[in-house]
Amino acid sequence: MFDVLVFVYENYWRGDDCPEPQQLGRKLSAVGFGSAEISAALSWLEGLDLATHGTPAAPLADDASSPIGDYFFDDISSDTALPPWTSTGLRVYSVQEQTHLGIECLGFLKFLEDAGELPAHLREVVLDRAMATRDSPLQLDQLKIIVLLVYWSLDLEPNALVLHELCDDASQRIAH
Repeated sequence: MFDVLVFVYENYWRGDDCPEPQQLGRKLSAVGFGSAEISAALSWLEGLDLATHGTPAAPLADDASSPIGDYFFDDISSDTALPPWTSTGLRVYSVQEQTHLGIECLGFLKFLEDAGELPAHLREVVLDRAMATRDSPLQLDQLKIIVLLVYWSLDLEPNALVLHELCDDASQRIAH
């Protein structure tokens, strides 16, 4: 399924450029993907569409024009409303999520959150789509594809360094 998702990501630059599922299925079949793989990917993409439908594509925190930059948590009074994409809470992962994602994927999600590239509402979409996969434990490369597709579906792009981290093959790195 992930091969199909990578193909879709690479060939349709924005989520709204992607054809309807029936037409996409025919194109994927013509390229040579198997029907079970196509069916699983189309079902997963439909779930992504449902999960992101109505989700605000808030600017990322490092964007200079981001409204989140106007909020300083020390200065917030109890009657000040936070933007809907901010979170001051702690996310506790269920045992099923911990088992399905594994320590490497959970650590990567934390990295993206700490970098300001994965707001809480998008993290929940990523988790929803990660839990919708059959592979357990999920591999880090698979999670990176999921994160890219969540950004893609909302027509967002992470900053260049995080994009490099999402697209980089860590196994090819040489330690200093």
